[in-house]
Amino acid sequence: MDIVLRWPPWISLRSRQVYWLLMPCLSVVVTYSLFGPLLTTHIGLFGLALLQAAVVITAMFTVYDPVLRLITRRYPNLSQTPQRVLLNAAFLFLFTSLIEQVVFYAYVQSGLLPAAYGTGQLLSLFVYGRVGNIVTIFLYESLYTMRRWQENLAESEQLKKANLQSQFESLKNQVNPHFLFNSLNSLSSLIADEPDKAEQFVDEMAKVYRYLLQTNQSQLTTLSAELEFVDSYYHLLKTRYQAGIELQVDVAPDYYLYRLPPLTLQMLLENAVKHNIIQANRPLTLEIKTRPAESGSSPEGAAELLVRNNLQRKNTRTLSNQVGLSNIEAKYRLLAQNEPIVGEADGYFSVILPLLTPLNHERADR
Repeated sequence: MDIVLRWPPWISLRSRQVYWLLMPCLSVVVTYSLFGPLLTTHIGLFGLALLQAAVVITAMFTVYDPVLRLITRRYPNLSQTPQRVLLNAAFLFLFTSLIEQVVFYAYVQSGLLPAAYGTGQLLSLFVYGRVGNIVTIFLYESLYTMRRWQENLAESEQLKKANLQSQFESLKNQVNPHFLFNSLNSLSSLIADEPDKAEQFVDEMAKVYRYLLQTNQSQLTTLSAELEFVDSYYHLLKTRYQAGIELQVDVAPDYYLYRLPPLTLQMLLENAVKHNIIQANRPLTLEIKTRPAESGSSPEGAAELLVRNNLQRKNTRTLSNQVGLSNIEAKYRLLAQNEPIVGEADGYFSVILPLLTPLNHERADR
């Protein structure tokens, strides 16, 4: 339609939409209100009058649009709708009433309308005009409200996403210094007690940090990648504790592409090491197992990861900075997933982690 009618550049999209919705109807209504009694005897008059009405209405829209935008800039918020509507109605009523009188008397003076036409026809035009004003204001406000609602929704989603990203970055910043401190502390102990193993420890530590720097930039990683990382991390623990620690992994290959937050397993193993006695005659046994989700509300194909260790708590109270479990729970909340289930039973401390199903393209690659 814009190809037929080239609008001036200042005319807003909203005015163009309202124009094309109303112009055909308004042209007919204005023509009928002015020439109604004559249209039955002067059929040829209808086409000319309709064209003239369309030209007048188009000119009115080009004048009305800048005023409407000024009002909208002054009262842009949805909470300011009453002020915006009142000003809009006041201007539109006065403006269209003036144009109606000018057009009416111009038609009479030019002979298009009989001189006998008077107050009755002008009143009819006034009534139809006010109804048209109300419909115009309603359409303008409906389009404006819908657009602002969409903008507010998009802005809200952006703020929500930025907030979640900020929280995720905060969680990562908690993990990195904490993990670095523990790694360097372990290395320091090895240098003092077993310097021959320090070089091997540094190599394994490099693998661990390579994974940390690469994977911790994402919110999710695959279970297979996480298990490879745990293998390197366990070597660090094994180097330090020797026969005092054991790791048993029972993960079916079908679950390798399932996903979970990165460093989740490392934090759980670290938590077990921190709070339990580790001795050669009392080894700390760590277990990692996969299984189908037990919850009846879980979707088909859902899976869980069971991470547990035998309980042999240290006699002295260990200072905890709440980085481990609280960090994992927070990450699952940010992902809008069920939180891990933490419990103690039969001499074991266990954490059940929900596993997120693989992406479609990952399933295809398999």
